[in-house]
Amino acid sequence: MATVKKLITDIQCPSCGAPARFDIYNQRYECEYCGGKVGIKEAIEQKQGFRKIHIKKIHESVKDYKLYKTVCTGCGAELVFDENEAVSNCAFCGRSLVRREYVHNKELPEYIVPFKITLDEAKVQLRNWCEKNKHKREAKHLLPLIDELQGFYLPYELVRGPVHMKISRMANGSVYSCEGFINDEFVNRSKQLDNLLLDGMEPFDFEEMAEFDFAYVAGQRVKTPDVDDERFEYRVREEASNSYEPKVRKILETKAVYVNSDVEEAVRMPVLLPVYYINKENKEKMYKGKTYPGDNFMAAVNGQTGKVSVRAEEDTKYYFLPWWLKGILATIISTGVLAGGMYLFGAEMDLITVASGCFGLIAFIVLMCLYSDTEHNSFSVEEGRKIFTSGTKTVKRVKGKLVWDDKIIERKVMDPVFFQQINGERKQVSIKFTSVTRVVRTIVISLVGLFFPVICALFINGFNFGKIWLGGSAVWFCLAVPLLPVFLIKFGINELYDKPWIYIIDEKGRKRRYKEKMPKAEKREIWEFVKEFLFTRPLCFLSWFMVLVFIAMVYLTAGYSIE
Repeated sequence: MATVKKLITDIQCPSCGAPARFDIYNQRYECEYCGGKVGIKEAIEQKQGFRKIHIKKIHESVKDYKLYKTVCTGCGAELVFDENEAVSNCAFCGRSLVRREYVHNKELPEYIVPFKITLDEAKVQLRNWCEKNKHKREAKHLLPLIDELQGFYLPYELVRGPVHMKISRMANGSVYSCEGFINDEFVNRSKQLDNLLLDGMEPFDFEEMAEFDFAYVAGQRVKTPDVDDERFEYRVREEASNSYEPKVRKILETKAVYVNSDVEEAVRMPVLLPVYYINKENKEKMYKGKTYPGDNFMAAVNGQTGKVSVRAEEDTKYYFLPWWLKGILATIISTGVLAGGMYLFGAEMDLITVASGCFGLIAFIVLMCLYSDTEHNSFSVEEGRKIFTSGTKTVKRVKGKLVWDDKIIERKVMDPVFFQQINGERKQVSIKFTSVTRVVRTIVISLVGLFFPVICALFINGFNFGKIWLGGSAVWFCLAVPLLPVFLIKFGINELYDKPWIYIIDEKGRKRRYKEKMPKAEKREIWEFVKEFLFTRPLCFLSWFMVLVFIAMVYLTAGYSIE
């Protein structure tokens, strides 16, 4: 057997010891060398057994180190450091710290990603970002504060395992079940730090993760975890959903998606990650009896990769309008553009008025239908901070110097696999929304609907195009032209996204189109509606009158006159 690179995060095959890979379809770990199988519960127990052994080892080694801890009197942050480290004020809120002797009580994790770049090198990385982004005021304000950058080992958990998801488009209620697997999702366990800022400087290269040893943290400050379990579980689900959102958006063909993740069966590994951090966040200042806005500078540098993350100083406001107001505003703008264009090209005012009025009416109907499916149906203002980063490039050390690394570290997630109950069985499926066939079919149906009287007239007069009189179908066109866009939006597009094509995938990866039969109850409902429309009084009188009018339109359109 070829040499296999083993990682701390690997689930080991019980037969040969090789890494076992997760099989999403069968929901278990399988060895690709000997075929050994490891269940999800067994995998979790395997890691828990290793952690018990390692915790005992940590307890024994802590006796060789003289450690202290500080507790912030303001935000409650707790740091662990060695006896020679001088700590005066909290780096996260600026309050005073209470220093006392540290006694290990499971606050330090069992794994660690060591610092790879020094504090001076981290300052260079942050200074380079400030110089490249000198047009941003965040860069101008951070530049003189770079010397206040401090290094910390921050508490995270590495989450690795299966993800069960329920996903849907925001525009309709169709919910799809899919499975996934995340390999190296680091979730922050500190409540004082900005989670989005820390996300901005990720990812880390988990292949460099090692078993925890106090030698790694000598001379470094270690922050202990302080997020309660309920809040942390929410963060884990949110991180998993965020990791899968780009892939889900591509499959569902929209950015407006919900991803509800369940990661209870994933393996959890507490780990310390190296971060250089600067925080100058104060709510307000007093000067000569007046109140002034406080500092609001926050930045982080990845202690392993050198990636920079900077939080915007002020919130960005996002305005959401009710759907009906969007439709009205869009109608006014589009009609105004048309009228302005016609005026610039010298059109007469009468023509501009008539054309703009007709266009505005149709645009209003179309746009109101279009926006009626949007998520935000009431006026609201939401705020959020933008996060600026140095990009996807990382650094590596060559002959003692940091240089740019061509290797791009990405979050590793398996492609989502969809499942659906078909004939009482759970089947792996592939979902397809838009396709050339479906789009062409929708266009053809729309054109047939628009010119239906003309098509019927051609059958009557033997396809004599010369006799066709379009004026005979004027009433039909007046109704069909504004209603056709409504049909395309409400029925054509909704059918594409609410009733996707389903392909069943067998064990060999072959696809077979699944066509769901119409239930008998639905067939009966359609037949009952037709009978009521044609034979139930007084509705049937209007129905047959409409049929006679349509026959008359077809007769006139075919080139025959009614005398």
